[in-house]
Amino acid sequence: MRLLTRLSSVVQRIGLQHQTLLLGLWVLVQIGFLLQFRGPHYANDSGRYLEYSTSVARYGFYKFTDPHDRFVYEHTQRYLVYALFQSFWLWLRTGWWGIVLAQIAVSGLAARALYGAGRQLSGGRRGAAALATALFILWPDIQRFNCFLLTESLFISLSVLSFAALVRVQMGGWRAWLVLLGLLLLTTFTRPNGFVVPAAAGVAGLTRLWQLPGRRWFWRAVSVLVLAGPLLLLALNRQLQSFFIVETYQRGELMFGSKAWALHPSAPLHMPPAGLGQVPRIFYFAAHNPGFLLRLMLGKLFVFSSGLKPNYSWAHCLANVLVLWPAYWLAARGARRATNVWLPARAFLVAVPVLQAAVVMLTVDDWDVRFLAPVLPFVFTLAALGIFARQKPVFS
Repeated sequence: MRLLTRLSSVVQRIGLQHQTLLLGLWVLVQIGFLLQFRGPHYANDSGRYLEYSTSVARYGFYKFTDPHDRFVYEHTQRYLVYALFQSFWLWLRTGWWGIVLAQIAVSGLAARALYGAGRQLSGGRRGAAALATALFILWPDIQRFNCFLLTESLFISLSVLSFAALVRVQMGGWRAWLVLLGLLLLTTFTRPNGFVVPAAAGVAGLTRLWQLPGRRWFWRAVSVLVLAGPLLLLALNRQLQSFFIVETYQRGELMFGSKAWALHPSAPLHMPPAGLGQVPRIFYFAAHNPGFLLRLMLGKLFVFSSGLKPNYSWAHCLANVLVLWPAYWLAARGARRATNVWLPARAFLVAVPVLQAAVVMLTVDDWDVRFLAPVLPFVFTLAALGIFARQKPVFS
């Protein structure tokens, strides 16, 4: 508690200069990563997005190199917004530099929006907003993606902007709702797990309905969700059509395509028959191999949340232990004690990491931080709100 008190006092002493300091830090971080990667960075999946976006920029639509190969088209559709984002800058003939500079600019807008949301949620105080934004800027596993020709940068920025739009909805007005719905739509179709953000917004909405007298609208909303369950499963099955999830179970992978830390069954696995969709295959595997699937899920949860990967340096792993692990504890503390924070916003901040963790546990993690980085802004925000929590509520 003394450490938290001292940290709070240090941030408060920065005073009115903290916005200038945050801006300076953001600029230095962006320049540092541009120098490190020598400009735009072509990574493992960059070719998939660039092929799609280059075709759209040139022809106005995705032109198949092989008309009989529908797999590439269907799989790339899961990244529709990012492919169109790239194609716009390629159409303007700005090249890869245009894409990366645009990603940096949107990330800057997200940092500003995160600061504004944090300040609004903390009743106008600067401490929590400054700390959350500083962590968002300084944590390298977030900002470095701005230089990558991957979906992560845009997805992280749109997720943060969606959160800020959700906070603004609290003040009322149809424009705030319109902005929120638009951002949630863009976020959903930026990458396959984009549905996590609108799902978290739905949790926030249910939380708000729970607060209403009588809770009739809450139970009506729950009833609609239950009735829509089969349709949601059909949509999920369609979304997963181009993925091979059960095959990763069979290989015991905790990280996709990696044998490191892979688990091995003690008895032969019962695999689903051919011809089933992805969701029925997962249900079949779970019903026939519950113990092994549970081990896989717990292992993937650790790999995802710990920030520890076999290819990381000791310094990288130590940084995760010293920063991320305490941040999780502070975020949990904030979820419980930050009663001054608007409850739907707290629900959103909790739901994004929890839902993303559930997605990873049912699918597979990555050898990098591509699944963890998008949830860290919300962990940091909730942790900062917990540090500066007041006992008397500001908002109902």
